[in-house]
Amino acid sequence: MPETLPDPERATAQELLAYAVERFHPRLKTACSFQKEESVLAHMLSQIAPEATLFVIDTGVLFPETLATWKRFEERFGLPIEVVDASDPQGPWTRARCCGQAKVDGLERALAGLDAWITGIRREQGPTRAATAKLARDQQRGLWKLSPLADWSDRQVWEYIFAHDLPYNPLHDQGYESIGCAPCTLPGSGREGRWAGEDKTECGIHL
Repeated sequence: MPETLPDPERATAQELLAYAVERFHPRLKTACSFQKEESVLAHMLSQIAPEATLFVIDTGVLFPETLATWKRFEERFGLPIEVVDASDPQGPWTRARCCGQAKVDGLERALAGLDAWITGIRREQGPTRAATAKLARDQQRGLWKLSPLADWSDRQVWEYIFAHDLPYNPLHDQGYESIGCAPCTLPGSGREGRWAGEDKTECGIHL
């Protein structure tokens, strides 16, 4: 077990990111789906470690708004963005033929050889994330998982974005609190818009 902060749960997001960079870089990456939480993390990382790597799992069916936000991230933050291809050569993913397993497989490729990864998970997002620790051992993958924004409220995220005039996905302004692939995402609070009408709120990446 690595030497940790005295109490990761009491550390600020910036302190936890600085710790992660000092302890794990360059065997460290940040998951990025170009949602509002990643706007915050990308900004913080650009100030702490401009060479820190983000990775996006590209299913080939991302919203046009998400692709536009991706471009704005590149222009504003300048962080390296690694693209993990999770598209289907047989045709676009659909709601009936979900990309979930392809995303999980893509995540495994992205995390290969790393010591730690960073996510934008917040406890407020839903019951499946309510117990998220800021720093925990990802036993399934044998590395460390950091969620610096775990204790942030939705309001705190927006206050930070507006205070620093950060780019963010415009779908949030259209009622999408959680943004995934276009075929499986509708407007909704929390993660209600993900696979709406189904008994599912996670694709498997964070299970």
